[in-house]
Amino acid sequence: MIRAVTPAALSCLIVALAAPALAQDRDQNRAVVGVAGVYAPAYQGADDYRLVPFPVLDLKYGRYFVNTRKGVGATLLQGQAVSVGAGVTYVPGYRRRDAPQGVGRLSGGAGARIFAEARLGGLVAGLSATRALTGDVDGTLVDASLAMPVRASARLTLIPSASATWADGAYNRAYFGIDAHQATASGLAAYRPGGGLKDVSASLTASYRLNDKVTLGATGAVSSLRGDAKKSPIVVDPTQPAAFVSVAYRF
Repeated sequence: MIRAVTPAALSCLIVALAAPALAQDRDQNRAVVGVAGVYAPAYQGADDYRLVPFPVLDLKYGRYFVNTRKGVGATLLQGQAVSVGAGVTYVPGYRRRDAPQGVGRLSGGAGARIFAEARLGGLVAGLSATRALTGDVDGTLVDASLAMPVRASARLTLIPSASATWADGAYNRAYFGIDAHQATASGLAAYRPGGGLKDVSASLTASYRLNDKVTLGATGAVSSLRGDAKKSPIVVDPTQPAAFVSVAYRF
């Protein structure tokens, strides 16, 4: 099911899945598991949407973590305001049935990810770089995000967020490009995009703590393709919404 979640949905999940942890001590061990429903485009730029289940994981023991948004890895530097880490995460592609006829499947794969997070007053800033290692995806993605958690009540936290993603030419050609074979099979024009700003996104997350164990989450987001990604022949709608609801249990 993870393969059905697009980069647009993942940009929404980055902040949504961070919500429970924002209220927790960053140094403490924890085990949070749950399930989410994601409503998002079948791929970035598609005109079809899908509703898929998605796991919620936030496991931490010392410097090591297994996390839906961060992947599997370790925190290398942990301070009061700044943390730096590295791990392996999933880089999504798209299914054959979701892509335009003749374009074919783009299988997702593992990616090596480094990240840094900083707390500046009431703001939470993040910067990460991911290099695709396996699958049909290729190249490098760089993500920057800025969130501002607001404690609306003792149980409710609201988190507005904005993010942007830069992609190199290798990634854009794998995800948005059309080679000669695909052009012949699909009837679309051949397209060889370069690198640059890929998309910008904005989201609003509501995290409600039912009790010390159970947290409910909901996120609404909108993502807009930019640059060469937006000009791809497979892009039908460059600006797309996504939604996410979850329930998580902390052991």
